[in-house]
Amino acid sequence: MARSGLLRELPATERGLRTRAALIAAARKVFERSGYLDTRLIDITKAAKCSAGTFYTYFASKEEIFAAVLELAQEDMMHPGMPHVEAEDDPAAIIAASNRAYFEAYKRNAKLMGLLEQVASIDPEFRVLRQQRADAFIRRNARSIANLQQRRLADPDLDPLLASSALSGMISRLAFGYFVTGGSDAASLDDIVDTATRLWVNALRIAARG
Repeated sequence: MARSGLLRELPATERGLRTRAALIAAARKVFERSGYLDTRLIDITKAAKCSAGTFYTYFASKEEIFAAVLELAQEDMMHPGMPHVEAEDDPAAIIAASNRAYFEAYKRNAKLMGLLEQVASIDPEFRVLRQQRADAFIRRNARSIANLQQRRLADPDLDPLLASSALSGMISRLAFGYFVTGGSDAASLDDIVDTATRLWVNALRIAARG
């Protein structure tokens, strides 16, 4: 996935990379504790135990460091997903593993995902970033669906990109509903994974293995 236009080039030295990483880690804690709007740069520099000058060496603004925090969360959430399905593998089991990895990563990053939704509603640059994030998942899942079709394991009449857009959107909203807003009931992670996997398998018309 291409880096956000909000981000500058990475530091050239190991020390610079370590300092930048420490600032991002501190900023994440502050954002998750105080929210985006109430976070001040002084809160971040205090948490990172550095000066304002050090902060501005690596980031120009609160927006820029928030984008950096989101970039790391994105890397965590772009798990291996549905790997290539070999003839002896069970596609449903692979989809289940992919869904579980996604939901677990979403749960780890739920506070940030909630903040991204809030900030994207008021800041056009973060609205673009949110869409880029969604598009990255859709393209990856579309490649996996096309691979299943080529192996005659999924409905060949489905448009891979359109199917991926529908299914990825469903999974994303399900994760948001349970891990950000709290969900409407106390479903377990196993229940969520099982339901999501059944919907994927049924939508793609993947035959059950005997």
